[in-house]
Amino acid sequence: MASPRSANIKLILVITAVVLVIATLVYTHYIVRQLLVKERKVADLYARSLEFLVNSPVDQSEISFIFNEVVLQSIDFPMALTDDKNNPLSDIRLSVRNIHIDSTLTQTEQRKFLASMINDLDGQNPPIRVVIKTSKSDSLVQLLHYGESDFVTKLRWLPYIEIALAGMFILLGYIGFSYIKRNEQSNIWVGMAKETAHQLGTPLSSLMGWIEMMKEHASDNPKQLGTLAEMEHDLNRLQKVTERFSKIGSKPSLKEENLNEVIESVIGYYKQRLPSRFGKDKQILMTINSPTQIFVQINRELFEWVIENLIKNALDAMEENTGSIIFSLQQKGKITYIDAQDTGKGIDMKYKKDIFRPGYSTKKRGWGLGLSLSKRIIEDYHRGKLFVKESRLGKGTTFRIKLVK
Repeated sequence: MASPRSANIKLILVITAVVLVIATLVYTHYIVRQLLVKERKVADLYARSLEFLVNSPVDQSEISFIFNEVVLQSIDFPMALTDDKNNPLSDIRLSVRNIHIDSTLTQTEQRKFLASMINDLDGQNPPIRVVIKTSKSDSLVQLLHYGESDFVTKLRWLPYIEIALAGMFILLGYIGFSYIKRNEQSNIWVGMAKETAHQLGTPLSSLMGWIEMMKEHASDNPKQLGTLAEMEHDLNRLQKVTERFSKIGSKPSLKEENLNEVIESVIGYYKQRLPSRFGKDKQILMTINSPTQIFVQINRELFEWVIENLIKNALDAMEENTGSIIFSLQQKGKITYIDAQDTGKGIDMKYKKDIFRPGYSTKKRGWGLGLSLSKRIIEDYHRGKLFVKESRLGKGTTFRIKLVK
């Protein structure tokens, strides 16, 4: 499980990221609102200037110049002038600004298009009334419809683009760091395994020599010869373990093996050593349930290691003096399933993923590497899957190995 300190750091990072996102959105929204207020003032200035130009009786040449060069040049958002019924003016092109109207359309189609645009503009901002006096007592009311500039529209999308880019950067960084971490872990695995194999090699060779010498002096003592035979068997076992460690990090060769026979050999080895490890009162039934002989492509030494780890894990999980470990084999087309079911204390399912994490262990002894190493052997070297199929507290656990031809 992750340490409380690690969990707190992750929580702080998440909260910080959320605060930054909210701050970015709020600040961008504030800027957009300020720009909209400015555009509203420009639109209102345009409307008031239009009223003054039409209604003023004085010479308008200078005023028109200021209107065209100052007011109109500052307008970069779409505008449309209509009557008080939202109908476009007779000269459509003179009543719009920053709105492109296709010249190939008919007059009716242009007015229909403009009506749709006006409806969209009103959805962005309320129209501004323009009052034009036609006489001393009468006046004509027009409506100035306007929308947002392209700059404001792009600015609205800016925080989301920034958040998306930041998210992609974080994701790529996470993937990159995870890849580096996996490579570092892999190098540690390989280095430790090969160094262990190297360190075991010399004393094993020496012990094999000492046993041969002891055999010569115990040739007349059958009891000693039997003991030496068992010692030699265990030394051969250690030699096999050394060979397994030496294969970590290199691509092992896969051969077609009788799966029933491979598992049976491991079960046989543990049956002989159960009394010495757990005492004579410990009665564990280990069996294979298979409808037929099953042949698969595996590396025998490494696959036996996986079965051993599953058996050791099951034995350590059994708190009673009696229990069972059943290996159920079945083959469906190109897929082979190996279920290892025990009657141990079971696993709390909230720790389902943690049990394969290096270093995780609920036992007082051990490094918590057995299941992690087994998963690596099955998934990296045999292109298969190793996972917890089922587990119930107090009832036992079933691990499943899935191999694909």
